[in-house]
Amino acid sequence: MFLENTVNQNEQFGWIEVICGSMFSGKTEELIRRLKRAQFAKQRIEIFKPSVDNRYDDELVTSHDQNQIRSTPVPAAANIPILASECDVVGIDEAQFFDSEIVQVCNDLANRGIRVIVAGLDMDFKGNPFGPMPALMATAEYVTKVHAVCTETGNLAQYSHRKSKDDNVVVLGEKDLYEPLSRAAFFKIREKESLESKKKKNNS
Repeated sequence: MFLENTVNQNEQFGWIEVICGSMFSGKTEELIRRLKRAQFAKQRIEIFKPSVDNRYDDELVTSHDQNQIRSTPVPAAANIPILASECDVVGIDEAQFFDSEIVQVCNDLANRGIRVIVAGLDMDFKGNPFGPMPALMATAEYVTKVHAVCTETGNLAQYSHRKSKDDNVVVLGEKDLYEPLSRAAFFKIREKESLESKKKKNNS
């Protein structure tokens, strides 16, 4: 269980928290939980998400369990500091979809005394580090890795397997397109897909 840091008023610096993991692991749920606790404590909060992510709602950050909190969709990381100037806590969901500038933005906010909570996929559908997430995890004070349950084995899942043949890195979808898999299950499926791809090339 993550325990919120206590604010040291003499230091006047904030910090960065990263919540990462596969799809269906509860990242957004944990982000909303931390933000609502801060809201209950009457801290000034703002939540941002990339405007490209409109799966549930244009303005609401929504978990798979339908927990919601109002957010501001932004097209790029550069928009966040302008809108977060009066905040104590800033939440950022789906950080993997932002440009690399999100890393500098988060660090600048923390250096201004703001607590920054970031949630995002740490790996893409191929099992590779996703966008700015590795750099965010490296510069954060706190990193929480959450896990889903593998749909094949019932073990802890850390991979997000895409069930369609679309090879683009960013493809928005839910359970119709993605499933959480353990290392063993993910490796077996990727190996099978690789063999099928080689067969198609040889037959063409």
